[in-house]
Amino acid sequence: MFKKIILTLILTITALSAAESETLKVNWEENFHKAMVKAQEENKPVLFIYSNHKCKFCVQLDNTALKDKKVIEALNKDFISVISYTDENDYTPGEFRSPGTPYIWFLYPNTAAMFQPIPGAVNSEYFLDAIASVKEEFAKNWKSKTPEAKDGKKTK
Repeated sequence: MFKKIILTLILTITALSAAESETLKVNWEENFHKAMVKAQEENKPVLFIYSNHKCKFCVQLDNTALKDKKVIEALNKDFISVISYTDENDYTPGEFRSPGTPYIWFLYPNTAAMFQPIPGAVNSEYFLDAIASVKEEFAKNWKSKTPEAKDGKKTK
């Protein structure tokens, strides 16, 4: 009897974990332009990924870091996320195109790059470190990059 209870508990926990990972996903914006508008409205940095469905390393990134619960929660809370697929001819500004994929960009809401892009697939730990650095950079420097700040006017 005890074994049946333990087995039932294990199966239930496994099923709940699988259901949670299925429903927890990055909230991707529909396209680059909408992402930038939303980033300005919500005053958040942008995660922009230049990708391709057939790229081995893009698929690896999708199936590892972008499926990690901590990464997803951080992105959904503090970022506006958008992905552009080269094989779907999604819009990508010229300065963010590259000969290879994936390329991970972190942008200010005015489309300026915060750092050099991260090429290739990265693991969850590295991605979380990058997110932390971006959040710190954004909090420290975004207001100084707004037109109001440059004109000497108050920012929001």
